[in-house]
Amino acid sequence: MRLLTKMASRFVAGETPEEALQVVKTLNGNQILTTLDILGENVTDKDGAIKLTNDYCNLITLLHQQLKPQNVIGNVSLKLTMLGLDISSDLAYSNLQKILTVAKECNNTFVRIDMEGSDYTSKTLNMFYKVRPDFNNVGIVLQAYLKRTMEDIKEVLKHQGSIRLCKGAYKEPEEIAYKSMIDIRDNFIKCCELLFNDSTYHAIATHDRKLIDRVLDKAKILNKSKKSFELQMLYGMKRRAWAKLVQEGYFFRVYVPFGTDWLPYFTRRLLERKENILFVLGNLFT
Repeated sequence: MRLLTKMASRFVAGETPEEALQVVKTLNGNQILTTLDILGENVTDKDGAIKLTNDYCNLITLLHQQLKPQNVIGNVSLKLTMLGLDISSDLAYSNLQKILTVAKECNNTFVRIDMEGSDYTSKTLNMFYKVRPDFNNVGIVLQAYLKRTMEDIKEVLKHQGSIRLCKGAYKEPEEIAYKSMIDIRDNFIKCCELLFNDSTYHAIATHDRKLIDRVLDKAKILNKSKKSFELQMLYGMKRRAWAKLVQEGYFFRVYVPFGTDWLPYFTRRLLERKENILFVLGNLFT
């Protein structure tokens, strides 16, 4: 337990919004953008989903209050299963609408809908398509290791949606997901090319330095401006690379999770794939 606490503290920015905001202010002071994520997923009771919805509304309000006087630059990320997707789509939709409305009122704060396991891919995309016509402050995450992702990108771009592209961390069957790192990286670059040929502002999220180099090479080949997209990493990962990317002139954002649900979150991520354990251990001392 003590070891888990030590490891988690490296990757989780405290348990309260106030603790997380202190991390955000420090990052902003180093010209690093942020997205805040309240830990939690797969809520199975309505009251819990409503509570988390209100927590997000309060977080966005607090973030907005801190924006100008404290120079806090950030947005938020959320999972639909936190908002009750496992209970009913209508409940999750109602809760998401409430959050997006508060965000819109708070200087149009941007809200990114995280992608979860493949059981939720279509449900999450359909929810995004449903709210997108009424909210320009919402984006989506897509995972490059899924074989369907190229087509999903094309569909999201039809809705002028902003995409965060990541590799993907959930354990998925070979029928629907690439398994070898070579195939995942190759598909990641193909997905990036679609994003770079689009005029919408997108995010590229990876800690893989080789892949980052390939992404930046592709951006140069396509004459993509450094300020027309952003790079992202998880809080606690590859910290020494952050300043370098900022100094090179790229927009760079750190995904900052926080909350009391850190232990279930951390252990679930570790147990899902053996690669996640190696990934965390490899970054714990770098």
